Amino acid sequence: MTRHSDANRHPLLVLGVESSCDETGVALVRTQPHDLQDATLPVPELLGHALHSQIDMHQLYGGVVPELASRDHIRRVLPLTEQVLRDTQCSLSDVDVIGYTQGPGLAGALLVGAGVACALGAALNKPVIGVHHLEGHLLSPFLSADPPEFPFVALLVSGGHTQLMRVDGVGQYQILGETIDDAAGEAFDKSAKLMGLPYPGGPILARLAQGGDPAAFALPRPLLRGENLDFSFAGLKTAVATQIQKLGDGLESAKRDLAASTQAAIVDVLMKKSLLALRLTGLKRLVVAGGVGANQLLREQLNAQCAKRGIRVHYPELHLCTDNGAMIALAAAMRLQAGLQEATRDWSFDVRPRWPLDAIEAAS
Repeated sequence: MTRHSDANRHPLLVLGVESSCDETGVALVRTQPHDLQDATLPVPELLGHALHSQIDMHQLYGGVVPELASRDHIRRVLPLTEQVLRDTQCSLSDVDVIGYTQGPGLAGALLVGAGVACALGAALNKPVIGVHHLEGHLLSPFLSADPPEFPFVALLVSGGHTQLMRVDGVGQYQILGETIDDAAGEAFDKSAKLMGLPYPGGPILARLAQGGDPAAFALPRPLLRGENLDFSFAGLKTAVATQIQKLGDGLESAKRDLAASTQAAIVDVLMKKSLLALRLTGLKRLVVAGGVGANQLLREQLNAQCAKRGIRVHYPELHLCTDNGAMIALAAAMRLQAGLQEATRDWSFDVRPRWPLDAIEAAS
């Protein structure tokens, strides 16, 4: 096993493999040796990463086809691994630990990454470590040019997940609020589909919204009363569908305004809930992570409102907002550094398609 003391005394080269949905990602990070007496752990260094997106393939079907996603991961993961090793001038024998996404995600897709990681581990006699996909997103801003410091409030907006949490350290997560139905990403994608926009709908809706009037349609902002930190976006989707029905043949001329109004409603809820979480916790640092964290309007409004309140906001680099191997390698390395989990030479594996972030310690 690779233990906490090893991560303290010697640099570790960690290979990360991500295959939870429709992106195949591979990356290498290196931990930094540190003093056991120092409570502040140095952030691992990203040496290189490679990513393949399946958007073009799934676009033909209007959404992710799990079987096709799994087959494409099989085709891509080893060439991407070779690319990363070549770019970083490293070899497989240099790797100390192999991290992989254990969940949540599509079962078949997860099995590809887990199988490849554990097979490599067995062939090379290297230990492996399973990583929670959402923890990877949560920690990804540590790879940015402006990394955060603990503690902070995190707004995690990734795919089917929208959560607010208090983060006091690696593995120290308290969920403050989460979605009770559709997540923010789903609200973007489903609204875009209702408008007839192609897959992936969310980013396309955001681009279309740039030319529209965000006040053109009065769309609901659910659960903004009181001190409730949970989210609900299903009613917004229904309201968009109702507006489309009312517009009828006039949808095309009003599409930009409807896109802008939809985006404004989603961003307004995310911003106000984040500010409420900061006020209730008394913390002065916000981390935004996940695919929706790349939304330009969300960044602009959070930056403006947090600046007024003396709050620092941190994001992943834009190219690390989507699923990627860098965040998986990073999360594996940071868990090893913090002594929360050991890498093991037991190369049998399972995956966790459904795995709440607050249950993460069950894998330790």
